[in-house]
Amino acid sequence: MGKKLKKIGVMTSGGDSPGMNAAIRSVVRACAYYRTECVGIYRGYQGMIEGDFVPMSARSVNNIIHKGGTILQSARSKDFRTKEGRKKAYDNLTEQGIEGLVVIGGDGSFTGGVVFNKEYNFPVIGIPGTIDNDIFGTSHTLGYDTALNTAMEAIDKIRDTASSHNRLFFVEVMGRDAGFIALNAGVGAGAEEILIPEEDLGLNRMLESLKKSRRSGKSSSIVVIAEGDKSGKNVYELADYVEQNMPEYEVRVSVLGHMQRGGSPTCFDRVLASRLGVKAVELLIDGKSNLMVGLENDKISTTNLEKAIKGQCEIDMELLRVSDIMTT
Repeated sequence: MGKKLKKIGVMTSGGDSPGMNAAIRSVVRACAYYRTECVGIYRGYQGMIEGDFVPMSARSVNNIIHKGGTILQSARSKDFRTKEGRKKAYDNLTEQGIEGLVVIGGDGSFTGGVVFNKEYNFPVIGIPGTIDNDIFGTSHTLGYDTALNTAMEAIDKIRDTASSHNRLFFVEVMGRDAGFIALNAGVGAGAEEILIPEEDLGLNRMLESLKKSRRSGKSSSIVVIAEGDKSGKNVYELADYVEQNMPEYEVRVSVLGHMQRGGSPTCFDRVLASRLGVKAVELLIDGKSNLMVGLENDKISTTNLEKAIKGQCEIDMELLRVSDIMTT
């Protein structure tokens, strides 16, 4: 290890995701292990501007590894987008003697960290926390596995109703710009069709797929759709379209919404959070900055923060192919 930092700040920012508390716990306990003080920053960048800090010890993060949400809370900050806001944040950090920052969040949170690092040469390490799994440089973001399992379990329950009433269900899952949850939950739950932003399959293909399923003897179907699907229609308009063209189906819509953000994190997310938190602290102590810690081939890796923000996440085309075969 290099020259030790005396004090490290940790914060959560943007949308919450399961596993954030486990990551906070890991950062705090890693700091305690390396005899470095840790300060929790409430409400992300807004709390940094307002000086909403609290000292954190190993005991202050007892019994949070299994909890969803974030004990440090989260907020989006318009003030931090201004130079004046960032200057106030910097003054508050230096006044408290904080010498490095761990930011747990998504691309918006990392963008703030990059700007802050450039303006004040302030050491920043990012931990990817978002259920969408849309950050470049890691195979899994914190909360993705939990959200995926939440969505799949909900779809399983909806299928019970669909098969009991000969219904067609459109199930909308989160994923404004990325279809990772929709694709994986759809395959895992045996959906008849999956609609994602990365692949515009078109209304005609969807309709033909449903008709094919009907002809093969299926009396009920599940269509999983990411909220950012590029079909040009929202989920309710899609349901109306199918109902008009396939009157034999009773069509229903279920929007899973923010239930996917909540709940106790899976074992995978807890372990990942623990690994990422330790690495983030070690990087800061080693004098590293402007990096994101992630997971690649089950190994902890680092990616430049700007590259993590701007890099393009690729959908698994092999899984798309498997999905097509499974709907036969």
